Amino acid sequence: MADPEQACIGVLARLGLPDLSALVIAERVEHNASVGLSLRLRPEQMAAWAPGLDTLQLSKTLSLDTTGSVQDLTREIVVSMLMGPIAFEFPNVDELVSAVRIRINIVQAARKTTLAFHTSEAERPQDCWTYDEDRGFVIRPGVSLIRALETATQPELSGALYSFSCYRASEYVILLGIAQELSRCNPPLYAQLQAMWSTHPIKSGKFHDVFLHEQGSMDAPLPPNYFVPGDRTWFRNPDEPSADASGFEGSWVMYLGGGLFNNFWKRDQPYTLTAKCLEIYHWRHGLYRDAQGDERIDEDRVARRIEATMQDAAEVARIVALMARYREPRGVYTAAGGCIDTTREFARWVRPGTADLVLPLS
Repeated sequence: MADPEQACIGVLARLGLPDLSALVIAERVEHNASVGLSLRLRPEQMAAWAPGLDTLQLSKTLSLDTTGSVQDLTREIVVSMLMGPIAFEFPNVDELVSAVRIRINIVQAARKTTLAFHTSEAERPQDCWTYDEDRGFVIRPGVSLIRALETATQPELSGALYSFSCYRASEYVILLGIAQELSRCNPPLYAQLQAMWSTHPIKSGKFHDVFLHEQGSMDAPLPPNYFVPGDRTWFRNPDEPSADASGFEGSWVMYLGGGLFNNFWKRDQPYTLTAKCLEIYHWRHGLYRDAQGDERIDEDRVARRIEATMQDAAEVARIVALMARYREPRGVYTAAGGCIDTTREFARWVRPGTADLVLPLS
């Protein structure tokens, strides 16, 4: 292995960020009977850029334009990863490069996504998708998976809004980001993915297991404000009565960088952490029962409560302090529970020879 400092420069040059090398500690490490390279941002730099590993202000601190510049988005991703309280592991530099590109793809796709919220109905563009009772939505023969995902989620391409839950929407955005990179770096695996979505797509828990790594746990949570652009996270509704309303158990979102989380329903109004905390807190004030006796949330009422709260700085601070606590385990509701998840999810390795994204046979 080359000198660690020279190897570090080489890695960061591949990512287009060679100037960061002076701020990074590079060391040889032995791992699984092989010698590798450990890279991490210097502690004094972490303390200056993200005190308490709060990366929500990182873009502002570094004066980055992550919306207008892919290079700036790359910088926020890589710097955030170099701060990771749990190391991001890769078998080679190629996998690291692909991981960064997938995160960029996910952020860009999430920014373009706008959907119609519905908890019991779902729609897809009929020229790309067909519905099967046993398999769900599958792509039509001859239709590119990438095109099918884009037209289902990006209204400027389809001219329409399609009904999704936020969980399924997050899967489509992640899948699109992975598919775009596979088409570039691993066409055979992309062809397998295309074939799978033409016959038996996977979703929910199985999707998580096949496509995603997860860091953190209830026993060892990630810092509450530590996010890397391209992460998927869950904001939990800690209010038991309103959490019984279908679709309001919580909210799945992608972290866009710049302190913002995507809004699947109004893409031009991404959430700050404060805005997300206020929305979920006020779901309890929109709870009602419909004519069939089912719990529902009146989102117009919620919006009015949020607007009123925003006029009272002390009330905003009180709610955020309450909600910005770690969530309780599923099924547990206490006064101490907030909405912040203890984990983050991101894509598996995808390169030929090292991919740990293994598609099931059926």
